[in-house]
Amino acid sequence: MALPLKGLEVVAVEQAVAAPFATSRLADAGAHVVKIERPEGDFARGYDDVAKGQSSYFVWLNRGKDSVTLDLSTDRGKEVLRGLISKADVLVQNLKPGSLARLGFDPERLVRDYPRLIICSISGYGEDGPMADRKAYDLLIQAETGLCSITGGPEEPARVGLSIVDIATGATAYTAILEALIQRGITGKGTRIAVSMFDVLADWLTVPLLNHEGGKSPKRIGLAHPSIAPYGVFRPKEGPPVLIAVQSDREWRILCEDFMRRPELGTDPRFATNVARVNNRADTDAAVAEAFAKLDAPTAVRLLSEAGIALASVNDMEGLSNHPKLRRTTVETPQGPVSFPAPAAIFEGEARRYGPVPAQKPLEA
Repeated sequence: MALPLKGLEVVAVEQAVAAPFATSRLADAGAHVVKIERPEGDFARGYDDVAKGQSSYFVWLNRGKDSVTLDLSTDRGKEVLRGLISKADVLVQNLKPGSLARLGFDPERLVRDYPRLIICSISGYGEDGPMADRKAYDLLIQAETGLCSITGGPEEPARVGLSIVDIATGATAYTAILEALIQRGITGKGTRIAVSMFDVLADWLTVPLLNHEGGKSPKRIGLAHPSIAPYGVFRPKEGPPVLIAVQSDREWRILCEDFMRRPELGTDPRFATNVARVNNRADTDAAVAEAFAKLDAPTAVRLLSEAGIALASVNDMEGLSNHPKLRRTTVETPQGPVSFPAPAAIFEGEARRYGPVPAQKPLEA
């Protein structure tokens, strides 16, 4: 089957993670993505060396792209970029706000010159305003938005253990580009899109923000849920810990009867509703912990499963690497094939293959 974006031309003046995430998805769907690298290369190439001597970030997010090295401070570099843009359907860029215009590629003029062109600009804090010029990286935005304040244990804030801001921003940009392509199919016109990392995370933080503004500011509570109980890790008398999630009052009553063997707690006013259980979290968790302490891990998992209670193992990266549900894909790289988790979407009747990771090329003459 033909890939859905086959024939689409994308120019990506990009580096790091957020923009490459968006364009990697466009490439996966069949778009021809030309990645513009500065003479010293995308600095994400140097983030680590764990993927056969190459950066895990770069290998993951640049499969299926062509790479062109340009010095955009030179007339020749600008000429080559101008030629690429003239044939493009989509331009994605995450240069510092205003940089593209200063190089002679003002997005407003580009849209006038190429009315079908879709331009997606990714920034830290937006294209204008008092923080537009501030540098922004993943952990900086985690801190600035307050995400760190609700991540970790009671003692101190923590970083989310992956580049959540960059990935969320890339996914948001990808979605917006697809919307713009649908709109262009209807109107025949391109558009300009602006996506800021701060705005993306602020949107994702709506629930904790509304809780704060409603007088229930969330606390850091480790592997537990701030507004649902019981939802956390419990330790059997033997074996690994188990994380459970009770999502409704009906499930709570089932847990009390079938697992805890204390049906009276299901209708006890202290625990009968989720709001009550959260208000009495210590007593709620203590009652559940008491039941776990009487069972070994396999028995606890069996009883919970039979009762229809959601549960999970508390795995590490070794657990993921060996997980029976992990789907993998393999891509070619300049230093040999690398295997990593396959993209989540599975399309019926279509076994997707992903293109190779480009080597860094010499400066365009």
